[in-house]
Amino acid sequence: MGAGACTSSGTAVTSPFDTTTPDLQRGPTNEVKAMDINGLGPVLVDGQGITLYLFETDRQGSPSRCYDICAVQWPPLTLPPGIAAPVTGPGIRASLLGTAPRTDGTTQITYNGWPLYYWPPDRSPGKATGQALTNAGGRWYVVNPAGNAVRTPNG
Repeated sequence: MGAGACTSSGTAVTSPFDTTTPDLQRGPTNEVKAMDINGLGPVLVDGQGITLYLFETDRQGSPSRCYDICAVQWPPLTLPPGIAAPVTGPGIRASLLGTAPRTDGTTQITYNGWPLYYWPPDRSPGKATGQALTNAGGRWYVVNPAGNAVRTPNG
């Protein structure tokens, strides 16, 4: 739902941005867990329930290739300052959870060798509006607990 207002000339102006505060889960952002997203099955989310994505253009097992405007559009899931490792949440295989260095000095969380990212329009749990988008030079997919891109519904 957008917010609306009128200018001094009486012209109606609406904002496309949702101004409501999302109802986030209470886990840390450096936690990776599995959550069922309608139509996609269980996929990776952070500790607050926000959906995580992989970038098909990245190379599995290598650091991110998403920088500059790409990283603005698709922010990387990074470790908070002072935190040494990601947290393995429910439904996740600890052996697949890892990290990779970024050129800006931060550490990105990976799963099955894939760097993980957010899609900013997914501001609340249960959203996966970035699924299968072609954007910033490649395709973006949610990730299943086995560590693979979900290319079709339910799997």
